Amino acid sequence: MKKIQNISVIGAGTMGNGIAHVFAMHEFQVVLIDKEADMLLLAKEKIEKNLNRQADKNLIKMTDIPAILARIETKTVISEGVKHADLVIEAISENNDAKEFVFREIDKHSAPHTILASNTSSISITSLAQQTKRPTKVIGMHFMNPVPLMNLVEVISGHHTDQESLNAVLALTSTIGKEAIIAKDYPGFVANRILMPMINEAIEALFQGVASIEGIDAIMKGGMRHPMGPLQLADFIGLDVCLSILNVMHDGFKNPKYAPCPLLVKMVSAGQLGVKTGIGFYQYSDPKNPQANTQI
Repeated sequence: MKKIQNISVIGAGTMGNGIAHVFAMHEFQVVLIDKEADMLLLAKEKIEKNLNRQADKNLIKMTDIPAILARIETKTVISEGVKHADLVIEAISENNDAKEFVFREIDKHSAPHTILASNTSSISITSLAQQTKRPTKVIGMHFMNPVPLMNLVEVISGHHTDQESLNAVLALTSTIGKEAIIAKDYPGFVANRILMPMINEAIEALFQGVASIEGIDAIMKGGMRHPMGPLQLADFIGLDVCLSILNVMHDGFKNPKYAPCPLLVKMVSAGQLGVKTGIGFYQYSDPKNPQANTQI
């Protein structure tokens, strides 16, 4: 297998720009792709801001930042962005139809040796692989948010993923200083199969009036030593993303224990998605001092 040197990342949102940041920092050539040129500009600004934070903490040298940024090229068209890639990582929103479309496009325009990966947190790798003519080279690379700070990557082997592709991704994950944990291709994999029912149960406890927003989060932080309570974590992830993942697991397992709480469904319908909309279980008018949403 050809050595992985050129990485293309599709999607310039939080996960995509974080993935591009990490690979560029480890001296890979990166093409960051998004159909919105404004998103690419914002992504480059965020990457530079985060690199400066790392330099302030002496994690990298300030003098290295220009070279890291220079390794990140941007494109608005998939066909242009993936043609030289050894690995393409799709990091768009958690929507099955959108991901399937992207995988068909990547497969069409990338070289035969290219490995195709998805940063999905719940959607079937095997299903995405069926959109391509190279199912043995399709794999999951579920990075944790925020990517530059979190050391784990959940690596998902689809039904057809071959050992060569798996070994290449495991080695690459180590090269960028992260730990790879292999998961089988079932809805939610490991991380979200455990995390999302916990978040959903916290929402259910709030829905039933068992405790307040602050109380539920305080119990998990003070009693279970979680760094962030489940309701605030849901806000950080995005309530729409939580709902999407729960729906994938509910549809995939046909088990009522994965059914989303009605309160979660209502909040997503109301557009209260958490940090990204400024309000979810907490209000973020002052991001450093979020206050519980009193309208729930």
